[in-house]
Amino acid sequence: MEICEGQGWRLVVDPSRSPYTALIGGEGWACELTGAELLALQRASGQLTAQHVALADTLMAEEAIDIELELPIGDPRSDAGGSLWLGLRGDRGSWSLQLVLTPEPGSRGMEGGWTAAASAAFAAALERLRPTERNGEDQDC
Repeated sequence: MEICEGQGWRLVVDPSRSPYTALIGGEGWACELTGAELLALQRASGQLTAQHVALADTLMAEEAIDIELELPIGDPRSDAGGSLWLGLRGDRGSWSLQLVLTPEPGSRGMEGGWTAAASAAFAAALERLRPTERNGEDQDC
């Protein structure tokens, strides 16, 4: 089990817990995620933060940016799975993340977000995780 946390964010990964192998949280909220949901969050966060890095130098100091991405969870060929939407909002120097988990039928959904101060640290912790599908080993964040 790996616990990563800082001011305004939390990430706990325990591959031995099934089906919810991760817990994420922000100011006043927390939600458990399946391995597939965590993997989608890792991918989305990585893609959005890479896009922000690529665009940041092209933004004027007072210019804001909104980038969003929605990824399917589960089998993308099936309409039965849910989806994860992640949005990044900010400017060239700082940004915040917002998350919406749309559940597959019979499961739970959630919405949450992190402040600008917490978002970069949370995204960095997600990036340091090894893929969640490996051997049930401890994660490294």
